[in-house]
Amino acid sequence: MKSRTFALAVIGLIALTQIVVATELREQARLTYAPAAPPPITRRHPAIVEVHLEAGRKLMPLGGGAKYEFWTFNGHTPGPFIRARVGDTLEIHITNSDTNGMPHNCDLHAVTGPGGGAPVLTVVKGEEHTAWFKLLHPGLFVYHCAAPPVMDHIANGMYGLVLVEPVHGLPKVDHEYYVMQSEFYTKDAPEDAEVLQYSHEKGLLEHPTFVVFNGRVGSLTGKGVLKAKTGEKVRIYFGNIGPNFISSFHVIGTIFDKVYRDGGLVDPPAHSIQTTLVPAGGATVVELEPEVPGTYTLVDHAIFRVEQGAVGYLNVEGSPSPDVYGSDKEAVKCPGCLVHP
Repeated sequence: MKSRTFALAVIGLIALTQIVVATELREQARLTYAPAAPPPITRRHPAIVEVHLEAGRKLMPLGGGAKYEFWTFNGHTPGPFIRARVGDTLEIHITNSDTNGMPHNCDLHAVTGPGGGAPVLTVVKGEEHTAWFKLLHPGLFVYHCAAPPVMDHIANGMYGLVLVEPVHGLPKVDHEYYVMQSEFYTKDAPEDAEVLQYSHEKGLLEHPTFVVFNGRVGSLTGKGVLKAKTGEKVRIYFGNIGPNFISSFHVIGTIFDKVYRDGGLVDPPAHSIQTTLVPAGGATVVELEPEVPGTYTLVDHAIFRVEQGAVGYLNVEGSPSPDVYGSDKEAVKCPGCLVHP
């Protein structure tokens, strides 16, 4: 029996050694937070990519002047954008600082294996677990906490995106942005409430209080607007965690030059697309090249959701292009209009 145990231990050590030898490189993941995306991968050989995630809670603004106790990865909703290359091995270190004693984990849709890694990444307060996952498929994938009840962990803010670049990378663009749509379900409260409380019941009924980009109302407005210049190529990594709704992602005033549907990076992209559907738990990659200066509006074209918070702006600078967009009258501003600011 002892010899068999020793043999299994040797086999395990050899397997781990093979992983390390096969992926000689090791690097810390360059994690970024919405709307920033990490820089493209420049190496052409696989590596072990080290990622540190901390599950916890944080009181932050949500909407209407009220705050909300988000369940977070690394103190953010959405969590960090993880960028790697097909053939890499993700080395996930996860810890838990949740003072309520709740267990948390991480289900990465980019991972091949039971639970997307969640069963081997479940931690309670004070614990740290580490796991290794070979990235076999290129694409843009969501990740989220999958500790029971899964829907509560998602609805409270524990999610993010993983980009697995193809072997030869992606075409160069001028700007890359990270945008994620989600819904928040809160209990009825007075208009002057300072803190909103989660409602599992409204989640069951699919009656959200807010539908937002990047975790809160107004995240892509004011100082948070996305920026570009005419003629520049803009790529948006767009995820929709739901937990319930499909997103009809659209940017008012432009047409997507390329759409990598469902986050797939193997097949050629579709061209000249006005609106693209992104299911709950799905993602897409869109590219656009504005030719006219001005403000372009990001929306879920299930348009009533604009009033629930699903709106943001891309401000484009540059010289006028009257041959593309011209008029004999001045543009009319709509005071208070979210769609055409």
